[in-house]
Amino acid sequence: MTVLQPVESNLSKRLLSILTPEQARLLRSVAEEAAHGGLPLYIVGGFVRDLILDHPVQDFDLVVEGEAMGLAQGVAAKFGGRVICHNRFKSAQWFPLGSASTPEFVDFITARSETYKHPAALPTVKPGKLNDDLQRRDFTINTLAIRLDGKHFGELHDELGGLEDLNAGLIRVIHPASFTNDPTRLFRLVRYEQRYGFQIVPGTLALVGKSRSQLKRLSAERVRHELDLILDEENAAPMLKRLAELRILESVHPALKWTQASQGRFTNGSAAAKKLKHPPNSRSLGWALWLMDNPFPVLESIDKRLHFDSALRKHLLAVSAILAQINALVNKKPSRWVAFLDEFPLKAVQAAWLALPSGQAREGLYAYLETWRQIKPRISGHDLKERGQQPGPGYQSILRGLRDAWLDGKVKTNAEEMALLEKLIKKK
Repeated sequence: MTVLQPVESNLSKRLLSILTPEQARLLRSVAEEAAHGGLPLYIVGGFVRDLILDHPVQDFDLVVEGEAMGLAQGVAAKFGGRVICHNRFKSAQWFPLGSASTPEFVDFITARSETYKHPAALPTVKPGKLNDDLQRRDFTINTLAIRLDGKHFGELHDELGGLEDLNAGLIRVIHPASFTNDPTRLFRLVRYEQRYGFQIVPGTLALVGKSRSQLKRLSAERVRHELDLILDEENAAPMLKRLAELRILESVHPALKWTQASQGRFTNGSAAAKKLKHPPNSRSLGWALWLMDNPFPVLESIDKRLHFDSALRKHLLAVSAILAQINALVNKKPSRWVAFLDEFPLKAVQAAWLALPSGQAREGLYAYLETWRQIKPRISGHDLKERGQQPGPGYQSILRGLRDAWLDGKVKTNAEEMALLEKLIKKK
């Protein structure tokens, strides 16, 4: 693990050095508006953590000691863009006008405390101070804050020892009920451990076994969102392996396993995808590489727990069907491969190809993707109409027979295709 450089008490220079000029202007504008209203304003959480770790920073999460929704609306009125308010959580999102270097949105959060009516419930919030807001967070490394308003710009606030844990590479929950209150933190625990190469402190690790039973209380959407975020990560495979080791996956659904086979598929398939000119979506590919060896009934059972969207559900079922039957096509003619694979979405065929180890099945899928699916007869439907053939099953049968002949090498010239056409018409 890399030892951090000494962190100064004011991070204004470091903060401005990693922002584009447009991002810096945006942040300064919000800070000036907050100062004008006498509202202490902080940027908190992952942004500060990654700034100190010298990792790319992304989300602009701003905590306001005061009315966050009002500040966001004031900023939008002055600088443009639109605002979406979330009254329940006393927060807002500002979508500023700007270029590609401007954040898509900025979160404005009212500093607040949270209470939970029962484990895994959405919290009840109450306005508070910065320390109240930091106390409600997941891990100490996410409790660092930088003040932005007025003369305080750049001041580092470390109320809960986050900097010390960050420097030591340790992940520690803030209080013992953390995972019980919000079991999604179990997924984030593993994400941070594997992303940064940090260690989970023993006391926090001991809480995992005591709280994972609460995962069953989480909605499908919340669980799937956390798994989606993991599949978007560079280190997704080690994260899934660790989730399995901690028995978090099986607590979500018994069929969510991580085996040596899935490890091999995922690692090799993800690496091969990066070499493609037009790689598939990493998230949908990740789900397929992970779950493709499950039969239909198991995938349907997993879907009942996670509620995949229709496109992903169709993709997973298609890849599973291909994987289950592909070995039966080995040593068969190209026309047999094409007849089978044409029934599936191209992305599903591509995912199956990426997943398979070297061998005849993988070679056949590659031949389909690169060559076979593009082979068509020279004679078209228009030509058949001119010869008196009417659209229908027989019409399609002739075109399919001509294509199969080209695929299997039975015809190699236009003249040979024409001769075959005459035979097929007579048989009809």
